[in-house]
Amino acid sequence: MTESNYHIPVMLAKCTEGLSIDPNGIYVDLTFGGGGHSREILKHLDKGHLYAFDQDVDAEANIPASDNFTFIAANFRDLRRYLRLHGVKKVDGILADLGMSSHQIDEPSRGFSTRFSGSLDMRMNQSDEISAKEVLNTYDEGRLHKILGMYGEVKNAKTLAQAIVSERTSQPFETTEGFTSFLKRYAPRGKDFKYYAQVFQALRIEVNDEMGALEEMLLEAVDVLKPEGRLVVMSYHSLEDRLVKNLMIKGKFQGEVEKDFYGNLIRPLEPISRGAVVADAAEVASNPRARSAKLRIAKKTEA
Repeated sequence: MTESNYHIPVMLAKCTEGLSIDPNGIYVDLTFGGGGHSREILKHLDKGHLYAFDQDVDAEANIPASDNFTFIAANFRDLRRYLRLHGVKKVDGILADLGMSSHQIDEPSRGFSTRFSGSLDMRMNQSDEISAKEVLNTYDEGRLHKILGMYGEVKNAKTLAQAIVSERTSQPFETTEGFTSFLKRYAPRGKDFKYYAQVFQALRIEVNDEMGALEEMLLEAVDVLKPEGRLVVMSYHSLEDRLVKNLMIKGKFQGEVEKDFYGNLIRPLEPISRGAVVADAAEVASNPRARSAKLRIAKKTEA
């Protein structure tokens, strides 16, 4: 499987530049996928080493042949534990591209896309027990309302949650095609596909505990970075970006900032980029999935 068939990496040069690579340093690609970012990082290494994480078994087909590379088949929320299993306590830079790979979206059996008919799956890790099918057919109305409103920002989340619970008593949800046909009744006129995308996003985030995993990963990333080490994170929706932004700027995910006696911010990271870096018009034209990407870069400030 070629990289272009699997996934076109977004803002490749900007991500690599953000890491400020030391040829002899230790780096981590937390979202290996098609391996595009990893292969670019490897070009800049001499005696350095790159560790790459991915919980999706399909990604293993893209592992490059390099003595400077180690693939770790695990969720990035366990970053620190798996690095220590490989004898690594501190690293020079960490990259996380939080977007889904084109391969995952375009594979009907994975159930991530509204464009195909497939099983309502949406698991990044195929060995996980809970799929979108279980969420839709077993969660109570209150829980469905919460995830649709919080993770999908669905305007009529309460109405939709009620309708899902009512519908499944006579016809359990099984396929993406069947579910989108059902959703059409509740989508705002002329905004069907945006509505489907919001609902599918909410289900995907819940199935994979994406927000919980992201919080854990970011805290562990701060812990394993060396002083002056770089953290480069690319997100694709506001929920992810808000967590990354708040940690980099405020030093915490939410709440008031902390300051020392002299009024200086107490935070483990210092932003390198002024605001979010976005893809230029040429890249968006050639790779539409770059349109919503926001790249943030920071360095470790404390020892």
